[in-house]
Amino acid sequence: MNIGVPKEIKDQESRVGLTPSAAYQLKMQGHTVLVETGAGAETGFPDDDYRKAGAELVARHADVFERADLVIKVKEPQPSEYGLLRKGQLLFTYLHLAASRELTEALMASGVTALAYETVEVKGRLPLLEPMSEIAGRMSILVGGFYLSKNLGGNGTLLGGVPGVLPGRVVVLGGGVAGVNAARMATGLGADVTVLEVDTERMRFLDITLHTAHTLYSNEAHIMEMLPSVDLLIGAVLVHGAKAPRLIKRNMLRVMRPGSVLVDIAVDQGGCAETTHPTTHHDPVYVEEDVIHYCVANMPAAYCRTATQALTNVTYPYVELLADHGLEEACRRRPALAGGVNVQAGKLTCPAVGAAHGMEVSMPVL
Repeated sequence: MNIGVPKEIKDQESRVGLTPSAAYQLKMQGHTVLVETGAGAETGFPDDDYRKAGAELVARHADVFERADLVIKVKEPQPSEYGLLRKGQLLFTYLHLAASRELTEALMASGVTALAYETVEVKGRLPLLEPMSEIAGRMSILVGGFYLSKNLGGNGTLLGGVPGVLPGRVVVLGGGVAGVNAARMATGLGADVTVLEVDTERMRFLDITLHTAHTLYSNEAHIMEMLPSVDLLIGAVLVHGAKAPRLIKRNMLRVMRPGSVLVDIAVDQGGCAETTHPTTHHDPVYVEEDVIHYCVANMPAAYCRTATQALTNVTYPYVELLADHGLEEACRRRPALAGGVNVQAGKLTCPAVGAAHGMEVSMPVL
């Protein structure tokens, strides 16, 4: 199979879909790996690494799509790439279709079979999303603490405090992978951490493993109780494949102290705050109701080398299956992969996306 790895063109996206070592493994399996010139340069994987791995370097972005039977990306296709997709082609990447009707309709019109990393589910887990959630969760405390500094508009609170001064207060909405990693980082700094969650078993797990962090059942009344004293609010809620629930209304932000920070990790699924809109690494923050909002939709790209390696670790087995056996047999061998099929033959096949956009959904043909 011809496997294409185009250079990511989303603003400030430095990750790449496959590492050179993964390209080497696919080459050894008898596949042709087409890598766009410069695709891994910002991640620390120069063209020479891919060439030595046996990949073919392709100069033109459009040529990668034209020649590839299977396109491996990191982020969703951008508008300029919609016309490069075609019927019979497989696309494997993060899609987050619940946040974009335009992209959903473009994929349907192209005829491509689009598989989303974030909807491949194994025993209630999302293994292809988890590494990026881990990075985003840990990163949320780093950037949140950074923007709390007074010179950047924050309220001047050091999350860990110092002897004789209470630490900053961090509230994490959601106790999933991103939330628990945010809480781990925050407790490691010495902050006062509370995780709001609705799953009682998950709260028991968090209570046992996080030691110094507190847990609180998540509802609007409890969120409102916490907001007046919070310094850093982390939005880490996730509904598999669907839009993030809007837990924070605009009027709720008004009770927060001026210069507090909101990091909305859920922004690529629409965000969990009414005031959330996507930003970029180039211009990451804005202020609403005197609260600093950090809403970068591809947070892990800031640590692109770590993120690329972690992503390839979990996606490669599925890529190899698709390349060796095609979609139908790959799904038979790993049934979880069928859950990744979001669009096929011009039809939407993901119920959560259909619910988000009020669109008709069909079962994938496998």
